[in-house]
Amino acid sequence: MTPQRHKPEVKPGAAGRRDEPAVLPAGVAEAVRESVLAVGVRRTTLTDVARRAGVSRMTLYRMVPDVEALILSVMTSDFAAVLSDAEARVARRRSARARLVAMTADITRRLPDEPLFRRVIEVDPDLLLPYLTERVGSTQRLAIEHVERVIRDGHADGSVRPGDPAVMATALLVAVAPFVISARLLEDLGRDAVVDEMAAGLDGWLKP
Repeated sequence: MTPQRHKPEVKPGAAGRRDEPAVLPAGVAEAVRESVLAVGVRRTTLTDVARRAGVSRMTLYRMVPDVEALILSVMTSDFAAVLSDAEARVARRRSARARLVAMTADITRRLPDEPLFRRVIEVDPDLLLPYLTERVGSTQRLAIEHVERVIRDGHADGSVRPGDPAVMATALLVAVAPFVISARLLEDLGRDAVVDEMAAGLDGWLKP
């Protein structure tokens, strides 16, 4: 029997879109993480999150249209934190290309081990499928914007070859995504070694 996909709770008139991250109070975001880690994605409900966060269900409905949007908002927030930390780690690299390659490799290594991301991949990877095949979500837009900015810096310092920054940034995202989504497949070979190969290829692709 094919398992049923998570049926989101929806209220007419609920604010926001599923691919637009809501700004969530820290307590709500933590409640989402607790619920997903405890019962999985499919069994997480707005009612459970509201109970854990100590707020009313209607309060959550005013923030997001459904529980899927709530989970994706927290995933975007978690990614933003990983991205910010990765940027800080590579800030002293001399060229924009070196910063971009090192930052991409760092995120590729760390993101699969983020608890919420790992749980979604383990129990309900279908949640991410539309953002790999149909549309660009908030997390992807955040990544593209940052990469595009660093590519422009690389054009200014001469470390990145000419090209449309938006196109290059999008191509980089599409190329790197499988290394994140399929991280568990890389364990036998050694994930770090594979990511090092990816970084070497990325460096060569960006080089003038």
